[in-house]
Amino acid sequence: MESEMTVHDGGCHCKNVRWRVQAPTNVVAWSCNCSNCSMRGNTHFIVPYERFELLGNSEQFLTTYSFGTHTAKHTFCKVCGITSFYYPRSNPDGVAITYRCVDPGTLTHVEVKYIDGQNWEKSCNQFNIASLSKVDSGN
Repeated sequence: MESEMTVHDGGCHCKNVRWRVQAPTNVVAWSCNCSNCSMRGNTHFIVPYERFELLGNSEQFLTTYSFGTHTAKHTFCKVCGITSFYYPRSNPDGVAITYRCVDPGTLTHVEVKYIDGQNWEKSCNQFNIASLSKVDSGN
């Protein structure tokens, strides 16, 4: 799904955490059934770390949860509890953006794909998710 790149702003519910990301206007978001994503209902798209910027004093409102391999860093707002972005195990060099936390008006289409996070290694290899955080991958 090719689309033009644009700047998306977003953040958490209480607006203490704010960020800016450069990504296509049309994105593929991943709905995962792993224990963490399924409990949170998180559906996210992945961008290279270089295209993500945490704004203002957002850092002071973030806390992080990690489990299992401790590769993924699940960030969330200390005030409202929303995970508007996190650093995924599949792409430790990238950022997973919760698409519902993008401010209205810049995403024109979201295609949701399902990934079997309960069988993480097989699914990540099948969909080549690791490539999504590479700047030269066209995403």
